[in-house]
Order: sequence, then structure tokens, then C-alpha cells
Amino acid sequence: MGCQRKRDPVRDIPAWKTLSSTPLADYRIAKVRAVSRLHPITGKAHDFYVMDCPDWVNIVAVTTDQRLILVRQYRHGTDTVDLEFPGGVMDAEDPTPEFTAIRELREETGYQGQSARVIGKIAPNPAIQGNYCHTVLIEGCELKHATEFDPSEDIETILATSDQMHQWIGQGRIQHALVVVAWTHYQRTTTLPSI
Repeated sequence: MGCQRKRDPVRDIPAWKTLSSTPLADYRIAKVRAVSRLHPITGKAHDFYVMDCPDWVNIVAVTTDQRLILVRQYRHGTDTVDLEFPGGVMDAEDPTPEFTAIRELREETGYQGQSARVIGKIAPNPAIQGNYCHTVLIEGCELKHATEFDPSEDIETILATSDQMHQWIGQGRIQHALVVVAWTHYQRTTTLPSI
């Protein structure tokens, strides 16, 4: 059996020094760059690839009768039709995640709520991405507008109970990791009565 270096679980891990950062490609939804960084312990340089993506929002929208607003849409990465919370990319001019969430909820579902607040923030994949996904809670939602889909969108709105959310996550019907995290943020901050 080989020797393994023991690590102190409370030891501070220093940041790596960036030696160079070279843009490689711009794919609209992400920019890719090559980064060379110096290992703080060994002093050796290592090369990495980093994706620079804008921040995203996921919206936990709750109607006046305590139902959750979900959307069904085709996802190109998995080649599946997925059940998710509404959400989207923060535009460069968006001042806050709440602003983005209000806009995306209206455009994707036609619903509008009484309040919007951030209840969580995560790094979707810190190994290769530098962006964050904000979970925004919007309560008191009512259907007030026509939908305004992007040219590449085809979205169906679904209203669900908390029990259905638990069931669909357990069955794998909801498979989007960021949606499951948003649901966890919601459960951590509030209790939705079963219907």
C-alpha cells in the first residue's frame, strides 16, 4: 500500500498564482481560456481550461394558492425534455438576480409575483466555471401576461404541489442538478404546506 500525504482538515489552502490567461474561444454562452497557474506548495506550473459564463438564476415561483411554477422544455445537452424551475442567464445590463428572475418568470410563464428575493447562491462547477447560479424566490404569483419566448424556446408551464416536487425528484423526472439545489434552498428557508 502506497503512502498518502496526511492533510490537516482545517489547514488553509492558498490560492494558486496566475501566470498567464489566454482567450481561446467565444461561444456566446461561454468564453474559454487557457490558464497557467503556479502550485503554491510544489512551485510547479500547471495548465487549465476555464469557462467564463455569465451568472444564472433559477426561480422558485409560488402561486397565491401555494403551487410551484415549473416549465417543461427540450434540453440539447441531454437530448431530453426536462421539467425544471424557470430560469435564465443574467444579461450584462441586469442590475440584480432579482431583476433577471422577474423578467425570466414573466417571459417564460406569464406569471408575476409580489416580491422577489435571493435565497441561495451556488457555483455550478467551480472546477472549470467561474460563474454563479442564484436561487430567487418569488411569492404571490398570478398569471398576468402572455409568454414571450426566445426564438429557440418552446416551453410548457406546469403547476405542481410540494409533494409532487418530492416525488418527481425521487423518480428522476426532475434531473437538472441546479433545480434540485434550488429546491433545497427553498426547503431550507421556508415550509410549503402540502396540498
